[in-house]
Amino acid sequence: MKLIFAIVSNDDSAKVSSALTKAKFSVTKLATTGGFLLSGNTTFIIGTDDEKVQEVIEIIGKHSKKRTQMIPSSASYGVGMYASYPVEVTVGGATIFVINVEQFEKL
Repeated sequence: MKLIFAIVSNDDSAKVSSALTKAKFSVTKLATTGGFLLSGNTTFIIGTDDEKVQEVIEIIGKHSKKRTQMIPSSASYGVGMYASYPVEVTVGGATIFVINVEQFEKL
C-alpha cells in the first residue's frame, strides 16, 4: 500500500481530480500555497495499492502541464533606486511524493 501526495497548480486541479475519480481512485484535496510564487496549489492525497502507483502518476502527468509565466521582479541600482522588470518563470507541472503505508483502514 502506498500514500501519494501530489502538488499541482490550481489551474490543473479540476482536470486532475476528475481524471483520478474517473479512474476509480479515492482522492482527498487540500488547498495549499506554493512558497516561491505564493500562488495557489492543490495537494492531492491518494491511497492506493503498490501496483497502481504508476497509473496514478501517469494520470497526474497527463493533466498537469508546465507552462511559463511572466512575474514582476526588481533590481537594486544603488541606495534607494529600484527598477521593476518582468521575469519569465516555469510554473505548473506536479510534484509527487510516494510513501510506504504500514496500515490502511477505511471505516
